[in-house]
Amino acid sequence: MRAVEDGRINDGSVLIVEGLDRLSRAEPIQAQAQLAQIINAGITVVTASDGREYNRAGLKAQPMDLVYSLLVMIRAHEESDTKSKRVKAAIRRQCEGWISGSFRGVIRNGKDPQWVRLTNEGWELIPERVAAVKRALELYRLGLGAGRAANIMHEEGFQLTEGGISGLQIYRTIKLPALRGVKRLSLEGEDYELEEYYPRVLSDAEWNDLQHLAGQRLRRRGAGEIPGIITGVGLAYCGYCGTALVAQNIMKRRRVDGSIADGNRRLHCTSYSKNGGCSAGGSCSVVPIEQALLKFCTDQLNLQRLMQPSDDGQAVHRQLVDARAAVAKITGQLGKVTDALLADESGAAPLAFVRKARELESQLKDAEQSVSTLEYEVSSISAGAAQPAQAERWADLSVQVEAGDYGARESVRQLVMDTFSRIVIFMRGVDATDREGQFIDVQLLSRTGQHRLLRIHRKTGDWVASEDWD
Repeated sequence: MRAVEDGRINDGSVLIVEGLDRLSRAEPIQAQAQLAQIINAGITVVTASDGREYNRAGLKAQPMDLVYSLLVMIRAHEESDTKSKRVKAAIRRQCEGWISGSFRGVIRNGKDPQWVRLTNEGWELIPERVAAVKRALELYRLGLGAGRAANIMHEEGFQLTEGGISGLQIYRTIKLPALRGVKRLSLEGEDYELEEYYPRVLSDAEWNDLQHLAGQRLRRRGAGEIPGIITGVGLAYCGYCGTALVAQNIMKRRRVDGSIADGNRRLHCTSYSKNGGCSAGGSCSVVPIEQALLKFCTDQLNLQRLMQPSDDGQAVHRQLVDARAAVAKITGQLGKVTDALLADESGAAPLAFVRKARELESQLKDAEQSVSTLEYEVSSISAGAAQPAQAERWADLSVQVEAGDYGARESVRQLVMDTFSRIVIFMRGVDATDREGQFIDVQLLSRTGQHRLLRIHRKTGDWVASEDWD
């Protein structure tokens, strides 16, 4: 039809098809409308199987041909629908067989991941594609955005597909359960997850870690040229008014060599900058705070004290119990609303019920995400993994950061998120009287409930802990 509209097919041309079922297998009324559109464009349609011709002149002389075409289309649609139902039923039986353990064949439904291929012995991993997947996940864990990660992988010669690699592919790959060997498919609203269908790329623990990272929206670096270490991750707050702190790099004041002076990398209280009521915040250089944080965390003793659970993880356990109770409560409420909708024999469910069901579904999704996050934290504490950042790693990255390695800054950014739940900064000291003085006070709250108060020298980045203050 587009060719006709563009004038590339002339009025009076003939379209030959094997049968009308090859023209369309849509619902009969739609298929006949399509046939009418072609005929009205001045095209004659010929079905080779029975030699019938359909055009305006013929249908005007033999109107029953139009009825005949409708009957053919009805039959074609019914055959297509029947075949579709049979295929879906067969796939459903295969899925149920896989889950029960009675079937271990190939299930022809949906797309298979690009890192596997089917052989006579079954599925096998494609080494070069698996290497590309692992490299993509490595860059993602470091905090790189998908676009930048794709560029790096392209330069390194990796390919996720025959067509190369793109940022969108990386984001999609991260969410694929096929990474842990699961084939997921949906048949008429019914979802199946077939465990151990593909060879694994990730263990269950690695998969859970990856999904935990994916659920933290602030882990990806921002658009700034210099990746922030403590800003842009939802952790840094003004100690005077409680509003968020943001970074500002004054890039117009570069040195001759292209670097930027420490004083031009600023930390701002958003309330102060917008006249929101903070009288003590203002701004300060973020550099000494970053330096002090790195120096503090490179000491193993500091890290051990900081990451020691304050209550053996009991607070997180209690939160998990409450979160699971919330899921059970919402599930029960949703069940009652669903039962009420099903019991309405009129077929016209009250709009309020429908809205309530949607609201509860949204709440349930959030509650389940909360449970997942808390389960991850509990397992980390139980396994002794509540120290995600070891002093040696902090020390290595500290040296790289000092050398101007932006990739190292992104890695430190991840460590900060794994280690701290909140960083409260008093730019003028805790008592807010040191406006022209030497010190910035910073309170560090760890994910295990510990807290440390550091006094940082504004010029050198050296620090002393609160218990050592004069």
